[in-house]
Amino acid sequence: MTNETNDLSHLTVLISGAGVAGPALALNLARYGARVTVVEKAPALRGGGFAVDFRGHVHRGVLTDMGIWDEIHARQTHMGRQIVVGADGSPRVDLPAEMMSGDVELFRGELARIMYERTRDRVEYVFGDSVASLTEDADGVDVTFDKGAPRRFGLVVGADGLHSLTRRLVFGDESRYLRFFDHYVAGFAVPNHLGLDRTGRIYSEPGRAVAVGNYDGDPDRAGAMLVFRSERLSYDRHDIAAQKRILRERFAGMGWETPHVLEALEETDDLYFDAIAQIHVDRLTKGRVALLGDAGYGATMGGMGTGVAVVGAYVLAGELALAGGDHRTAFAEYETRIRSFAKGCQKISGNAGPFFAPATERRIRSRDRMYRLLGSRLLAGFFRKLTEKAATDIRLRAYPPARG
Repeated sequence: MTNETNDLSHLTVLISGAGVAGPALALNLARYGARVTVVEKAPALRGGGFAVDFRGHVHRGVLTDMGIWDEIHARQTHMGRQIVVGADGSPRVDLPAEMMSGDVELFRGELARIMYERTRDRVEYVFGDSVASLTEDADGVDVTFDKGAPRRFGLVVGADGLHSLTRRLVFGDESRYLRFFDHYVAGFAVPNHLGLDRTGRIYSEPGRAVAVGNYDGDPDRAGAMLVFRSERLSYDRHDIAAQKRILRERFAGMGWETPHVLEALEETDDLYFDAIAQIHVDRLTKGRVALLGDAGYGATMGGMGTGVAVVGAYVLAGELALAGGDHRTAFAEYETRIRSFAKGCQKISGNAGPFFAPATERRIRSRDRMYRLLGSRLLAGFFRKLTEKAATDIRLRAYPPARG
């Protein structure tokens, strides 16, 4: 196939979302010469966030081909072991680093920044705005924005997360696609009261859990994660005060370090709060619009969502290059190649809530026994292969060499 065929300089693409999936696709498309615009409702690139990991040869191969594997290693957390503790802080289960953190781990914000820094001179980033409407015809998509002037693009990709606006505008209401898994999760920064150094602690009571970890070696700072079992809640996703109130009520009276964590909750201005859920759509593409990452096959936690998003971005860009920008051919191949891979990773994410917050004392004890065994030297290799199985269950095609 000639370089002219692989050249996508004639293709204009709007990507909604600058989390991880959006910059990953922007990086891959820009390497083929496509003219890419990324629109992000946040006023700037988001930093911090939960730590995300990569594992297995597929992740490594994609990140190496994208040219960012070495930089990811340079910015990794070097997170160590995480320990399940009792109410008095005594250790119950020692979880090896590779069990929780994969082959390499870094903060979600760091990963986004790596890809943003690689693309900002070749990709147009528009912060503080979002898509308002999409109108497609035979030759392109007319897009209006909340703030900016209307524009026209050849293709539109929704990479705007679990609660994707692009998906709602083109594929229908979120209620058709979001599958709730009976738990909620919250995350925010806390003082490092425990003096942790790249290690974590997890404490569970029936139906709720508090985890505190230090991922970056900062002696003053740590991150807290709260998980609780619940019926479906009705709340405003933009009302932080209401979310804090829910957390205070759900974690009132909990032991271990919980009172300190709740004190920090009151002070935080960067709270993440969401349902543990998955997105299951009937199809990932419609006309000139495609869904990528959490917007199309998301899992709040435990499903290697970041790895799937990066692989999905690589496949989508590669298929467009192979097809010379013909979206009908490329979208069909993307759908075929990524769907089963994404679903395989989603299957393991349904265990995240029950792992952190088993419903009863008996299930907490059962979890501790099982993971004590899986964390042992005898079974550590087996468990590593088990966790890598979903992450490597895709055969990647040989995509055309990129420009750089």
